Amino acid sequence: MDIIFQSPMKAPGEKRPVRLSTSTRKFAFDALNAVYGRALYKSPHVDMDNVPGFSEMNNYQKYDAIIRKIAAEAPVRFCEGELLCGSATLRDAINHVVPAVFQGKTVFPSMSHVTLGFDRILREGLDSYQQRIEERLERAAKERDAKKLDFLHSLLEVINSIHIWHGRYMSALSEKLAAARTAEQRTYYEDLLRNLERVPFQPPASFREALQALWFLFAFVRLCGNWPGIGRIDQMLGQFLEKDLQTGAISEAFARELTAHFFIKGCEWITLDSRGSGDGQHYQNIVLGGVDENGCQSDNTVTRLVLEVVEELPIGDFPIAVRINAHTPEWLYMQIAKVMRHGSGVAAVYNETQIIQSLMDFGYSQQEARRFANDGCWEIQVPGKTRFGYCPMDAFAVLQNDVLHVNDACTPPDYAGFEEVYTAYRSGLRKLLESFKESADHYFDGQLPVSVVALMEDGCIESGRDYVNGGPVYNVFSPHLGGLPDVANSLYAIKKVVFEERRLSVSQLVELLRNNWEGAESLRRHCANDFQYYGNDNDEVDAIATRLLDDYTAIMAEEPRRSGVLLPPGISTFGRQIEWKDVRGATAQGGRRGDILSSNLSPAPGTDKAGATAIILSHCKAHLENLTGGTALDLKLYPEAVSGADGLAAVTALIRGFVELGGIFLQIDVMDNTVLLEAQTHPEQYQTLSVRISGWSARFVTLDEEWQRMIIERTAVGR
Repeated sequence: MDIIFQSPMKAPGEKRPVRLSTSTRKFAFDALNAVYGRALYKSPHVDMDNVPGFSEMNNYQKYDAIIRKIAAEAPVRFCEGELLCGSATLRDAINHVVPAVFQGKTVFPSMSHVTLGFDRILREGLDSYQQRIEERLERAAKERDAKKLDFLHSLLEVINSIHIWHGRYMSALSEKLAAARTAEQRTYYEDLLRNLERVPFQPPASFREALQALWFLFAFVRLCGNWPGIGRIDQMLGQFLEKDLQTGAISEAFARELTAHFFIKGCEWITLDSRGSGDGQHYQNIVLGGVDENGCQSDNTVTRLVLEVVEELPIGDFPIAVRINAHTPEWLYMQIAKVMRHGSGVAAVYNETQIIQSLMDFGYSQQEARRFANDGCWEIQVPGKTRFGYCPMDAFAVLQNDVLHVNDACTPPDYAGFEEVYTAYRSGLRKLLESFKESADHYFDGQLPVSVVALMEDGCIESGRDYVNGGPVYNVFSPHLGGLPDVANSLYAIKKVVFEERRLSVSQLVELLRNNWEGAESLRRHCANDFQYYGNDNDEVDAIATRLLDDYTAIMAEEPRRSGVLLPPGISTFGRQIEWKDVRGATAQGGRRGDILSSNLSPAPGTDKAGATAIILSHCKAHLENLTGGTALDLKLYPEAVSGADGLAAVTALIRGFVELGGIFLQIDVMDNTVLLEAQTHPEQYQTLSVRISGWSARFVTLDEEWQRMIIERTAVGR
């Protein structure tokens, strides 16, 4: 059977390449069409009702019993022809909970927005962790600290559970080997056994062992309900592959097959069920490229193979972020562009130099800053050492509710000029941020066990504290403002129509907004269409956006750390503009109640009319180096804009310009809205069509109607 994977590119020479074997492509096709994901419905969770004394156990004892039972009872699964072992086979793990119930109820939530220290386990092996824990237990016993003792014993129980799960796979493979009827089958199972036998307990000795160790750990963490990021996979695996290639132990073609199987197995949770923000939001981001902790460029063969795999296969379940700097090789720019033009939004870029400097300015050492990855989405963190949380806040609500009183019956103040309006906004913003800072005092309060995560986070063993109780080296709680472009646009509209054109007073404008512009269509159209808003390289409105960002970061810089918690500011929405749309009200820039407004630090839908370069210029005028928590610019391009050699050159030029101008994170999707509208009408024909949402991609047909609307309304440029 001919397997064709969807792409927005139509020219014969621009179809997705075919490099992988037919069997691997079939494996991918089945995974993307939910063959393995839907099988999870047979095994939703483990049941703790039959565990003696479970209700009398303390939380750590309950957690340990659950993880042990998951390891002992979760179905062991082998997909035909797979080259890596281990599967997260309990359905409820997809729902962001530990997949175990007691008396019909879930017992524990799980963790996400974290990238674990997989790199250290690959270097040292899990057996060394057991030794470190046992040594720390001796000290804790002398300290007579019951909480630390419970936690450290729980870490040992996690390692024991990994041994149980590993042993079940080894036994199942041995049985399959014994039952093998052909030499080919025997060789296949012998290879699987040999490459799983030592890892992840001992450091891997080959590329395949390293990839198997990484996958097995990742799958176990997911099996227990957590959604971890993977981090810098090319740094972790590159040295293994280079050594094997040099000795002839592996061919590049087979290394590509192995890499593809890693990505395909990451699709095992695809069910194609609709659930709001789609079926791909599991925060399993991968970071490629850039410098290592010593400042040496680290792009390698694994970097290229990963990008070649996602160029061929439309797998968006591992979003990829590539770190770009002045020394990024030309081949990497070109490979990123080739991936981007096939859509799915799977590849994005970080401005590495900007981010490293921002982290250092915030207080991180240069070596630590160079190690940055993300939290599995796009928020920046040092992997394997960071507990990360963020607080989403609607900056636009401050303007609508505290300054203008659009959504209440209060009479707005009689603002005499634009500066009075802006000063009132800054005061409301400060009040919001001071409340956020106070919440950091309770960041470590009343948290439940997450020992599976804590085991792989530096600082937890050493401190004897769990991941959520201050154990990691860095504890980060980041304020993330959304709607800042909308604030800039509204303030700009008020400045124009109220204080320059003097068409009406602030109070009269507010009354129109309360009535959803009823009876004022001509003025609404004037506000909506006759001004150049954020995203069009208009210095006047961009200056307002820059001022807003400067005030935000200045307020946060007054207290960057509180109660042992780092508070780096960021700007994001992550799709929350959908849930905010019904409570924001009509807008001064001509928007009606219920309109979907801006995403992240990107133009509001329909307001960017001057093309991609103008969008980047507007975005990068702000002092983004002060956003240590990060932000994102979303671009949607038409396929025509990226076609041919000129199209690839255009994409690389956009990336270079974004980095040179000081952007932080750029995510580009390539899609024609006519295809998306067709997918709404005939979803059965577009089951594997992926689109970029924010820090993740998802199958378009699994988005609910509002999320689909948001994606369609993003302005596409380049036609």
